[in-house]
Amino acid sequence: MEQQTTIIKTTIEKLLSSMGFSGTVSLIKTAEDDALYSISTDSDSHLLIGQHGVNLQAFQHIARLIVRKQLPEKVRFSIDINDYRQQKNHSIIELALQAAQEAISGHRSIVMRPMSTYERRIVHLELSKDSAVVTESIGEGENRKIVVKPADMLIA
Repeated sequence: MEQQTTIIKTTIEKLLSSMGFSGTVSLIKTAEDDALYSISTDSDSHLLIGQHGVNLQAFQHIARLIVRKQLPEKVRFSIDINDYRQQKNHSIIELALQAAQEAISGHRSIVMRPMSTYERRIVHLELSKDSAVVTESIGEGENRKIVVKPADMLIA
């Protein structure tokens, strides 16, 4: 585990450096099968994060590919930059809770904005804790969104 952590951390640092950025990389938490590495940087973090986190996703994907070449077993990890992902997750959860409240109080379906697979997963997991609502994904590709319905409403 320690060797694995060192390889991941070194890979992220080298990747950052080769892109012309500087920052401190630290292991924040290790979940069941997923570790979170946080990058703290004073550099132009908005360039690393990109619009809606697309650059961060690409950076994470490249880091994972490089790490997989170095380790025999498959390792799952995520990367956050200046707490961007943590703040984004919090705002997605807030939107989900608002949609659930609106669905319950109005006794109607609420269609949320289109979301990425990652964002939809957060909403489904958060709202699965509330037995008063049910969720389902509708649409295709980039237009895929979540419908939040009161649990006592017939699912169409």
